[in-house]
Amino acid sequence: MTRTVTVLGAGTMGAQIAAHAVNAGFDVQVLDVSADAARDGMKRAAALRPDPFFTRAHAQAVRTGGFDAGLDAACGADWVVEAVVERLDVKQALFARVDGARAPHTIVTSNTSGIPIGALAEGRSDGFRRHFLGTHFFNPPRYLKLLELIPTPETDAAVLAQIAEIGDRRLGKGVVVARDTPNFIGNHIGLYAIARILDVWAEGRFTIEEIDAMTGPAIGRPKSATFRTLDITGLDVLIHVARNLESRVGAEQARAFAPPPLALAIAERGWIGEKTGQGFYRRERGPGGQSAILTLDPATMTYRPQQKARFASIERARAIEDAGARIRALFLGDDPVGDFLRRTLGATLLYTASVAPDIANSLDDVDRAMRWGYGWELGPFEIADAIGLRTLVDACPAVPVPPLIADRLAAGADTFRDGRRVPAPAGVLRFADAKARTPVVAANPGASLVDLGDGVLGLELHSKMNALGGDAIAMVHKAVAAAEAQFAALVVSTDAINFSAGANLMLLLLEAQEGNWDDVDLMVRSFQGATMALRLSKVPVVVAPAGLALGGGCEIALHADRVQAAAETYLGLVEAGVGLIPAGGGTKEMLARAMGHLTLGPSTDLAGPVRTVFETIGFAKTSTSAAEARTLGLLRPVDRVSMNGDRVLADAKALALARAAEGYEAPVLRTAIPVGGAPVEAILKLGVHLARRAERLSDHDALIGRTLAHVLAGGSLAGPALVSEQYLLDLEREAFLSLCAEPKTLARIKHTLDTGKPLRN
Repeated sequence: MTRTVTVLGAGTMGAQIAAHAVNAGFDVQVLDVSADAARDGMKRAAALRPDPFFTRAHAQAVRTGGFDAGLDAACGADWVVEAVVERLDVKQALFARVDGARAPHTIVTSNTSGIPIGALAEGRSDGFRRHFLGTHFFNPPRYLKLLELIPTPETDAAVLAQIAEIGDRRLGKGVVVARDTPNFIGNHIGLYAIARILDVWAEGRFTIEEIDAMTGPAIGRPKSATFRTLDITGLDVLIHVARNLESRVGAEQARAFAPPPLALAIAERGWIGEKTGQGFYRRERGPGGQSAILTLDPATMTYRPQQKARFASIERARAIEDAGARIRALFLGDDPVGDFLRRTLGATLLYTASVAPDIANSLDDVDRAMRWGYGWELGPFEIADAIGLRTLVDACPAVPVPPLIADRLAAGADTFRDGRRVPAPAGVLRFADAKARTPVVAANPGASLVDLGDGVLGLELHSKMNALGGDAIAMVHKAVAAAEAQFAALVVSTDAINFSAGANLMLLLLEAQEGNWDDVDLMVRSFQGATMALRLSKVPVVVAPAGLALGGGCEIALHADRVQAAAETYLGLVEAGVGLIPAGGGTKEMLARAMGHLTLGPSTDLAGPVRTVFETIGFAKTSTSAAEARTLGLLRPVDRVSMNGDRVLADAKALALARAAEGYEAPVLRTAIPVGGAPVEAILKLGVHLARRAERLSDHDALIGRTLAHVLAGGSLAGPALVSEQYLLDLEREAFLSLCAEPKTLARIKHTLDTGKPLRN
């Protein structure tokens, strides 16, 4: 089993690869030209945002050293990753030293994106060449899923399989095996797509904002779209990669990748993006300290206020949920958006079809590379199928028809896959696949019950952002009843990116504004009943979150027998941000976890554990990883983590079956949870008072804090006592209802619904 990793080079990529290897539990050492250089590189990595490390403890676990004194010993690691400067001579000289020091089993890989992998292995020993391949991580390595593996003809198949397994299971990557061609798969197609967009932009017809509107979520791309993405990655990086590609392909092909003179002129001014403070966008602070984002006007080379892009076709397309249908509608539109997409996206799809046989082993690999490396919702061949091959060709008459498409059309086909989905990697379980195999057990707009096989029932959340309303809550109750009657275990998860953004705030706001307090009370009781049904289920319940699991979504996880969380799960009880406290059992459960092991006595510290819970809830702390969720008490030591979020459902199913096989015994209602009463409440309220006097809290923040303190202290008790779960559930519900009646709470809820941002009032 691979346990030790040595990273050669502590630059931007090397340091972040090392960081993520530590996240994955490897023993990691980083070497550079000197020990100081290695330490400095890791310090820079620790200061990056978003953070490449799961926790501060992970950042402190990396060992550093220099090539001069540490290379020979470090090269005996199980895996050596090279990430030094992109020069063939430098890399080859380093590999000569590694070749002489590596252990027979040591696998050596290069993170190069611009040098042929085969050239790096020239002159090395047979053992080295059999254990050598390219491992092209995308930046930032923690967050971008794609890992391209590039074997040489001499790479041992078992070595390739071992690194693929490590990349998938241990590092959580989407692994694609690419051919040793210029820029491999992702950057080759991605760069071509960007080049076509920049060409049209340079004509001056569209503003930067308009192009970002046309190349973002509207066509299934990240919100950063084109120019915001370029600012993040750096225009200099784009130009470097483009020139590298130009130098390695034929002259005709090279012209397609040349950045337009306008982009080069911007780079020459040093306006290459975030690392220089300005690029296509620039952030400025006004006189009142307010931050404003300005946009580059290429005609004058000055920055101006942002101008909102408005396209009627994009506004209409927002109503089309299916990404393929939405892209097709925009692509075929008789308007500037349609014209832009036919010139850019259309050209990219046809180019991809022309080069795919040379750069990839399958069409599926190309689609996966663009999904995982560039955040495309659909890969290029999936988009082509959604548009239709004949329609695509007819819409782009100036582009030659690639043989791959010509052959399909000649065979009478209008798609590449004849309706087939891109298959999931082996061992990955998706609700969509399970539903295709067996009938859905039950469904409503908020959730479905799905037979996952082997005696496991799945509860799939599938509303918008998986907000928890009455339909989802009703399905929780139905899921527990069905699982207890007919199944061995229950798994709660989703195929969506985010597990759940929390309770349905719009419904709560409407009821509270109308003063329908009985209805609000019923809503809270129903949610509490659902979470407690999960906790007290007679069969094991495993909740498998990924992405956002906030508010009510976090409370669902807190009440599971076990949690199988994706490594990139952001758990938090964030109700304070909208003027409330958790009332789906979250306040109760966090208190019970903190206090459950204590016994009442004269020397028992009841304030310390409660203070920790108070800060977690009161400050709406959200974990930045599953690992950090453990430190916040939102995950327990018995809960598990899947590094690869795509595998979380399958892992949860396996865990649920294991719990059932152990002879699962349902828990009973807790009746003796220690609470501190008035003395602890006074301590917590004193902290709130001091924070308000120091102006760290608003008046409404202070009210929320005092309300939370009352619940966590156990209510109106004179001193320490033992209380039941139901007692605490009643306390948190009463507190929730009292805060719902506050005008400032309703203002916070409305502001969050309108803007997606919290209001400080």
